Amino acid sequence: MPTNILMPALSPTMEKGNLAKWLKKEGDAIKSGDVIAEIETDKATMEVEAVDEGILARIVVPEGTADVAVNEIIAVIAGEGEDAKSISAPAAAPAPKAEAPKAEAPQAAAAPAPVSQSAVTAAAGLNTGGHSVSGDRPFASPLARRLAKDAGLDIGKVQGSGPHGRIVERDIEAAKQGGAVKAAPAAAPAPAAPKPAAAPLAAGASDEATKKLFEPGSYEEIPHDGMRKTIARRLTEAKQTIPHFYLTVDCELDALLKLRAELNAAAPEKDGKPAYKLSVNDMVIKALALALRDKPQANVSWTEGAMLRHKQVDVGVAVAIPNGLITPIIRDAGHKTLSQISNDIKDLATRAKNRKLKPEEYQGGTTAVSNLGMYGVKEFTAVINPPHSTIIAVSAGEQRAVVKNGALAIATVMSVTLSADHRAVDGALGAELMQAFKGYIEKPMAMLV
Repeated sequence: MPTNILMPALSPTMEKGNLAKWLKKEGDAIKSGDVIAEIETDKATMEVEAVDEGILARIVVPEGTADVAVNEIIAVIAGEGEDAKSISAPAAAPAPKAEAPKAEAPQAAAAPAPVSQSAVTAAAGLNTGGHSVSGDRPFASPLARRLAKDAGLDIGKVQGSGPHGRIVERDIEAAKQGGAVKAAPAAAPAPAAPKPAAAPLAAGASDEATKKLFEPGSYEEIPHDGMRKTIARRLTEAKQTIPHFYLTVDCELDALLKLRAELNAAAPEKDGKPAYKLSVNDMVIKALALALRDKPQANVSWTEGAMLRHKQVDVGVAVAIPNGLITPIIRDAGHKTLSQISNDIKDLATRAKNRKLKPEEYQGGTTAVSNLGMYGVKEFTAVINPPHSTIIAVSAGEQRAVVKNGALAIATVMSVTLSADHRAVDGALGAELMQAFKGYIEKPMAMLV
């Protein structure tokens, strides 16, 4: 029986994606685990792996197609013994009649009766804490799906232990040993309920009303891409739902700059070049991680039912990419050396700009750093990125007049502003956190022990 390949959901909020490229062509043999296509989300370009075997009989959605809805059929695989050439593309849903007084919600495209709806789905993706990312499709690796199928296990009842709760091979093996419930015979899927229309990002003038404020031809319309829409939605939600408060400290950098120069000069050679080259931002990341390790009450995420106090400090680093920004995560930064942090962020930033990050590399985290010092910015505040409860805004280091021992002196000073979620971090705790951070910046040798 032919198998439909559906557009996968690669993040919890994904509703549409761009089919960037087919890596297989019609007539190609496909094995489980083969990478068959590349899908562009608002943040990254993800690879899609097959979970069934057969011949790619029909490509329904050509590469380069934008805004393909999640669960839309994008291709069909012919099973063993089937004639791939005789398989036609699934029929599209009929367009609604124009004369209808009220447009009914469009139903999903109906596939021909003999075609199975057990879709080939993406291996990559995100989960929101349970098994399902989109509909009732469990969040599992292709290998785990195949092992569960071979063992006759109901994968939906298996608890995942991989990143973000993903079901992996060891979970299937554990379920087999523990006598997991056998899969029930597959039933025809119920039609999906129509999704409610998305609420507008903000109240105010409509697009047309705004355009009327300007002379025709005096502006250029640049449509929002998926990334810009996501940034707008998340930051609007963050400012509307998180009670921000702000604390600014001035940190003297002279000792840190001296230590940085000494460490870089002492870097060993690797493949004909220094093994690392530390930046001020690398040391800021380490200082924030150590400060949160010292003040674990601030290393938290707010939920309505409980406070999540994290056992390690995962620091997100804001990286500017074309038409937006992304925040790759330095995992367990408190226990990494400065050279590890430096090399990690260089690798993550490079792949972020090429849109090659995996979801687990930019989702989550416990805090973040936004650094605009290289642009000469003297001071600014940053917006908290949930599920974080804190973020620091790092400004430029500059020579300033300071008073030391009752006399004027010159020091290199950097202003750093903490944005904190007042539901999770109180003012005194935020001040203690910034005091600890300032201590590591001004006495940086403490970061090496």
